[in-house]
Amino acid sequence: MRYATWWGKPAPDLAPPPFPRPGKILCVGVNYPERNAEYRDGSDAPKYPSLFVRFPGSFVGHGEPILRPPESPQFDYEGEIVLVIGTSGRRIPEASAHDHIFGLTLMNEGSVRDWLRHGKFNVTQGKNFDRSGAIGPHIVSRDAAGPLDALEIVTRVNGEERQRGHTGTLMFPFARIISYISTFTTLEPGDLIATGTPPGAGARFDPPKWLVPGDVVEVSCPTIGTLRNEVKDE
Repeated sequence: MRYATWWGKPAPDLAPPPFPRPGKILCVGVNYPERNAEYRDGSDAPKYPSLFVRFPGSFVGHGEPILRPPESPQFDYEGEIVLVIGTSGRRIPEASAHDHIFGLTLMNEGSVRDWLRHGKFNVTQGKNFDRSGAIGPHIVSRDAAGPLDALEIVTRVNGEERQRGHTGTLMFPFARIISYISTFTTLEPGDLIATGTPPGAGARFDPPKWLVPGDVVEVSCPTIGTLRNEVKDE
């Protein structure tokens, strides 16, 4: 199956998120080794995935505008590959974890950087502004996506490449992520897992390259497609 969507056809130029009301949206932070190196804090590679959650209302679909909130100009992009769970499971062994993946899609995990630092140990506030991120353009079946350890993801802003990553380098591969998360919570069909963003987010430039109204963000993977969204002010 090449495409699978909530409404049964490939996404048009403007579309709602493929899953308008997923049960859980779990996100992995700092999963590419180059991304970990960007922090320049001298820390070793993490032993466990860093996790946080997002709410469905913080996302729009392909072709819809993502919104920069009035509370901060530090609006940033993060291109990610997303796993769509198809079969429920708890304490899933890594050896069978891929069997629980229905398909894959893409995410621009729009982030409000200064709000990420409001709490000492969490990033919830900066990751959940309404309509600040995007998911789409559609869901590609696991088999159609190709080898899961050989996917390439690229993020462009106004046509300029900002991020590039390869899933073969992930510190926590897809199977490990699924196994780890399912240890403490049952994964259900329709749950989404964002697997981390490569280096090159706007905050890492000097000076930072924040998103402004009129910018166009494109997140692409050759076997999944391109998620495209324009930035507007809320």
